[in-house]
Amino acid sequence: QVQLVESGGGLVQAGGSLRVSCAASSDTFSRYAVGWFRQAPGKERDFVAAISWSGGTTYYADSVKGRFTISRDNTKNTVYLQMNSLKLDDTAVYYCAASRTAVPRTTRDPDYWGQGTQVTVSS
Repeated sequence: QVQLVESGGGLVQAGGSLRVSCAASSDTFSRYAVGWFRQAPGKERDFVAAISWSGGTTYYADSVKGRFTISRDNTKNTVYLQMNSLKLDDTAVYYCAASRTAVPRTTRDPDYWGQGTQVTVSS
């Protein structure tokens, strides 16, 4: 069982930056690939970014490519999502999710989900 806790969300102006974190309870966190997903009100939960077990491979949704960066520190059991040049459309609840067997790029892939952290981008 792995517990994931997101933090770092908040209110930021358009064009600004924010970093959200996902801390895991498990010391075997390096055995999990991790993804970030987001869900805006009234919309489906969408893939944002993902990172492989070692951190050597990353994936991004087209909508965030070049603006967001996913990284991980396995010594701290933590995955980060650095978000730059934020847009109004980035407003959503951001969830991290972990999988033992696949790099999570769809909502069917993860074994575990965090509770989410709200990111609000204002004009």
